[in-house]
Amino acid sequence: MQALAISGSPRKEGNTWQLLHVALEVLAAEGLETEFVSLHNKVIHPCLACGTCQKKQNQCVQEDDFQEILPKMHLADILLVGSPVYFGSATPNLMALLDRAGYIARYGDNRFFRKVGAPIVVARRAGVNFTYAQLLFFFMIMGMVVPGSTYWPIAYGLKPGEVLQDAEGVETVKNLAKNLAWAAKKLR
Repeated sequence: MQALAISGSPRKEGNTWQLLHVALEVLAAEGLETEFVSLHNKVIHPCLACGTCQKKQNQCVQEDDFQEILPKMHLADILLVGSPVYFGSATPNLMALLDRAGYIARYGDNRFFRKVGAPIVVARRAGVNFTYAQLLFFFMIMGMVVPGSTYWPIAYGLKPGEVLQDAEGVETVKNLAKNLAWAAKKLR
């Protein structure tokens, strides 16, 4: 079984990176193969609403880094996405990825249906609930299974590495990862 974590942070190894790697360590300990993709150096254009994915199922007309990430999303049994809070919402790069993947799925064969996944959110101070809900909507509309944890999978930190000082946030993410692995194994 494979788990894919995608960081929407523009920082290469910032707090979102840190928190997703906490989850990946737990998933690896649960026996899953893990992969990490960072959008920090990727170009993901927003959806053009051109309708090509309606005519050519499972395809997007745009040529950018989306083309290399979508197959990884399709192959994963577990999908984790993480974002820092940017003015009360997820990063534009991550939302562009999810929007385009969602449209392709809706007009194609929805390879996300009944996969297991969850969002993880990092903030300096506020906006985590809005961002968490924003990302959660993708998982819900795709028909994915989203297990819970001991709290919402959010944590706080500003400077890279500070998020690891949020003991409750880190523990919540570890519990989420255990629940993701459990659910994926049960559904298999």
